[in-house]
This record gives sequence, C-alpha cells and structure tokens, in this order.
Amino acid sequence: METIGFIGTGHLGYPIAENLLRAGYSVRIYNRTREKALPLEDLGAVLVNSPEETAVQGGIVLSLVADDAAVRAIATDALVAALGTNGIHVSMSTVSPDISRELAAHFQQQEVAWVTAPVFARPEAAAAKVGNAVISGEASAKERIKPLLQAGFAKNIFDLGTDAGSANVLKLMGNFMIAGAIELMAESFALAEKNNVDPRVAYDMLTSTLFSGPIFKSYGAMILDRKFTGNPAFSAALGLKDMDLVLQTARKSYTPMPIANLVQSRLTTVLAKDTHDADWLSLAMGALEDAGITK
Repeated sequence: METIGFIGTGHLGYPIAENLLRAGYSVRIYNRTREKALPLEDLGAVLVNSPEETAVQGGIVLSLVADDAAVRAIATDALVAALGTNGIHVSMSTVSPDISRELAAHFQQQEVAWVTAPVFARPEAAAAKVGNAVISGEASAKERIKPLLQAGFAKNIFDLGTDAGSANVLKLMGNFMIAGAIELMAESFALAEKNNVDPRVAYDMLTSTLFSGPIFKSYGAMILDRKFTGNPAFSAALGLKDMDLVLQTARKSYTPMPIANLVQSRLTTVLAKDTHDADWLSLAMGALEDAGITK
C-alpha cells in the first residue's frame, strides 16, 4: 500500500489516522502538538516535524485542521513542492469555500490536485467508519482518494462536482442544520418542562415517530442529559467558527439566515461566560436558561 501523509490528529483526525493505519497504509503524520500523535507510533505511524515532510512525490496528503488560517499555514509552496506532479492534497477541514477555491487554483498551477472532502461525523462515528464524506474537485483525483476516505471514516461519499468550494458549502449547511436542530429541541424540551410534560417521554415519542433521524436521537438525548461541558467532541469555539462561516457565506450570496444569527448568538454567549470546555451542544443552554430552567 502507498504511503499517505496526514496533517492534524485532533479529536476527529486521530480516529481517521488510526483507521488508515489499521487498514495497512503507511502513514506519515504531522500534528502541531506532537505529543497528541505519539500513541499512533505504536500502530506504525511515522511522526514528522513539518507538514511538507508528510508528503511523497506524486502521493496523497490528507489534512484536518481547525480553520482557514490553519489550512493556509499548512498548504504552503513547500507542501506543493513535496507533493509534486500528480500529487493530491485532500482538505477535510470545515473551512470557507473561498479559501478552498483560492488554494485549489494555486495548487493546480503546480500540477498538484486539491480535493475538498469535509467530514460529516463525530469522533465516535469516524472511528466506526460510519461517517459521510462530501467531495469536490478534479475528477480523477476524487476517484483516487475514495478508498482512503472509506478506510478512514466514510460509509457514504457524495460527489459535488469540480468546484473545490462546493463541498465546503454543503458541510456548512449540514453544521448549520445540526445547530438549528439543537436550538429547536432545546426550545421544545423547555416548553415540555414548563407545561408539566416529561421531556423524556416527549423525546421517546418524537424520536421514534416524526423525528427519528440520528441528529434528533443523539443530540436530543445529550440535551436531556445536559452533556454540555467536560471533554468536548466538538467545541463551542469551533461551532461558533462554523456559524461565522455560514453567515459569511450567506452575506456574500445575499441569503438571509435568521436562525443562523440566533445560534451564533447562543454560542457567543456560552463563550462569553468563559465556558471554554463546552461542547457546541451547549448552545442549548440558552433556550433552557431563557425559560428559567437551570438544572
């Protein structure tokens, strides 16, 4: 099997890199905090000291980092040169469509392909390889990377065509819809409690009938259990970053999104209270607290 580069072994990147190693790939890993990637050495990973050192000529490098600035920091001319002709960079990060389009055009000038492939999965779903991938970019490069996505995390892959930014737009749509569903459930459970209806009974009825999708089942249960802080699988800070990107993309296309404004405000309030160990699920606290529910 070919050698794969991997940049960024955070909460989500770690299980994906681990799956690739268990699938038999040779993986060269760079993580800004080296210590967090050390356990992967036991599975055969080679830890390197810079993003470009993950690459082999004509090979594939996957990256999963926090934001636009982090993508720009790793997608350098040094990485382009290390990948060389027929190399591929797979950007799995949740970032703006604009930066993907910009960097894809730059990479293409050097005959290096850029595929956008953001991850739809929480860490436990990625580890179980039941996540979803959306991909956009050059056709032959997309075909070449599909086995890696399947080995790493993806049960399903959805192709959005050649525009590198399209997959980012869909990822932002998905995260916005999750955030909106969290707000919807929090308001609904607050209504139940304020009217002497057991919210767990309401949850059981609604998620087994009208709202049986995984988002309602999983996030709804976590709202009822008040799993807002501790060791976040997806932090409130990253959730706020994504809602900022949603609204940035909406402004550029003159798309009104009042619910996005609301959940952005909820997450801002969470972070304003210095709740920096909060999962983005904590945006649900706003609706509960507004209703006078504090437990």
